[in-house]
Amino acid sequence: MRQRLPEPATHLLAALAPAVLAMAAWAGWLGWDQHRDVHPDGTTTGPYEAWQVIGLALTLLAPAYWAASRHHLAAAMLGVPLGLTVAAFYDWSDDASGLFVVGVGMVMIGSFTLTAAFAAAVATMTQRRGRFGATPQGA
Repeated sequence: MRQRLPEPATHLLAALAPAVLAMAAWAGWLGWDQHRDVHPDGTTTGPYEAWQVIGLALTLLAPAYWAASRHHLAAAMLGVPLGLTVAAFYDWSDDASGLFVVGVGMVMIGSFTLTAAFAAAVATMTQRRGRFGATPQGA
């Protein structure tokens, strides 16, 4: 006989799993590239390339989808941004100017906004499927 986790443990797991996966994804995609590229004209770019950030964003769709499709909407909306915020704070906290706090705030607000929109869309689609059968009517 298969036993289920108690309800509070399920909610905690639903919030912690995306947060931990977001921190691991940050480390995997962005954590290893810490230097800026200096171009011949003296301008600098980096430390991240666009493909790294796009890869991170696409990777984080999976934990957000997982939580939202199981109707843990708050966990989906908070887990990924929490993990990204903690990872950004840890990664950028050695900045002597203190301006890293602005960047961390932007990561927090941006990731919350996009994750909330994605999670709401996933929750709506999975709720519609559950209510009407395997696929939406008319599809």
